[in-house]
Amino acid sequence: MTDLLHKPFGTHGKVHQITPESAGWRYVGFSLYRLRAGETAAEATGDREVILVMVEGKAAIRAAGQDWGVLGDRMDVFEKTPPHCLYVPNDEAWEAVAETDCVIAVCSAPGKGGHAARRIGPDGITLTERGRGTNTRLINNIAMEAEDFADSLLVTEVFTPAGHWSSYPSHRHDEDDFPRITYLEETYYHRLNPASGFGIQRVYTDDGALDETMAVSDGDVVLVPRGHHPCGAPYGFEMYYLNVMAGPLRKWRFVPAPEVEWIMERDA
Repeated sequence: MTDLLHKPFGTHGKVHQITPESAGWRYVGFSLYRLRAGETAAEATGDREVILVMVEGKAAIRAAGQDWGVLGDRMDVFEKTPPHCLYVPNDEAWEAVAETDCVIAVCSAPGKGGHAARRIGPDGITLTERGRGTNTRLINNIAMEAEDFADSLLVTEVFTPAGHWSSYPSHRHDEDDFPRITYLEETYYHRLNPASGFGIQRVYTDDGALDETMAVSDGDVVLVPRGHHPCGAPYGFEMYYLNVMAGPLRKWRFVPAPEVEWIMERDA
């Protein structure tokens, strides 16, 4: 199995833990907890900032010395309602006590002390359509660059209808050459509906030095260290993914793959 595809450790507790060290890169971290009602997850942020995303279910959360109450009201991610999220700066701690069975994503990147703890969503997050034809998908922007919510993190949710493509036309953001392109590492946390289904993700560079095509199952995480990274949802299976990006500059600038540049220009 490719090093880019990470299966969950199991079905309960902390089922994913991607660190810069384990991924072999510098910025992005991603963890995922699947908790039963009454169970607790807690971490110190250290030198990293964190965005907690309530993917499913409800949890009472304390963080950065404050009680944030119960976050979450989406019991199934494919309800597509805006998520409840919490930004926690570096040098703080957080604790979540599950009110219901829940799934909590922990998105992390280097923190610089530039932002205070704050709730993100559901207010201010609107499900937005992007693309044309079978490249149409739906976006919940959690913390992209238009929102000054974080020092390094860029986080978004994408819902890809069955039979559609996503993160397409193929594009890359793997050079530090702003404003033409920015260097951003990226993780994809995938869910499928029905959960028994599969999706497809390809990660490839123009020179072919990296070219991996993966069948992703419900709950898998894919790492994108460089290159293009399109996804496909087969007929009959809806795809969700949670994206985490970070790099030296908190801006998302990309260039298309040469073979699909004409599609991006046509659909602009």
